[in-house]
Amino acid sequence: MLCQLSPTVYANLKIVAIIGFFYLYRDVEKAEEVVLPNGIRYYELRVGGGAAPRPGDLVVIDVKGKVLGSEEAFVDTFGSDKKKPLALVVGSRPYSKGICDGIEYVLMTMKAGGKRRVVIPPGLCFGEKGADLGSGVQIPPLATLEYIIEVDKVSIAPA
Repeated sequence: MLCQLSPTVYANLKIVAIIGFFYLYRDVEKAEEVVLPNGIRYYELRVGGGAAPRPGDLVVIDVKGKVLGSEEAFVDTFGSDKKKPLALVVGSRPYSKGICDGIEYVLMTMKAGGKRRVVIPPGLCFGEKGADLGSGVQIPPLATLEYIIEVDKVSIAPA
C-alpha cells in the first residue's frame, strides 16, 4: 500500500529495511522530558515505527550508559566496528553489561527504529548495593543512571 506524503512530512521521515521488514521513523525536532509514574525520565530523540517489544521478544539495541553527571560510559555499543549491539529477551532477568530493570520499562514503550535518552532512578537500577560490572568498572550505590538507547530490531516471540 502506497500513500502520498507532503514534502514537509516526507523530508522528516526515513525508511529503513531490516531483513525484509520496512518501517518508518522520524527524528524529533525538540526533545521534551517525559516522566513516568515510576520516576524514569526520558527524552524522545527519534520516534520508531516498527513493532513494540513484549515479554519474550528478542530485542537488539545499541546502548550507551553512564552514571548521571559522569562522562565515563560503563557500556557503549555505538560507533565502533568492534562493538556489537546487545541482544536481550524482554523479561529474562538478570540482565548483564550494565543493563538494569529500568531499561525494560523503557523498551516496552519503544518501537524498532526509536531512540531515547533515559534517566533511571537508583531504585530501578542497581540500588543500595551498586554493581561490579567486571574489568574494574563499578556503579556506585544509589547511582542514578543515564542511557542512550536505540532499538535496532524487535523479533516477535512465537505464539
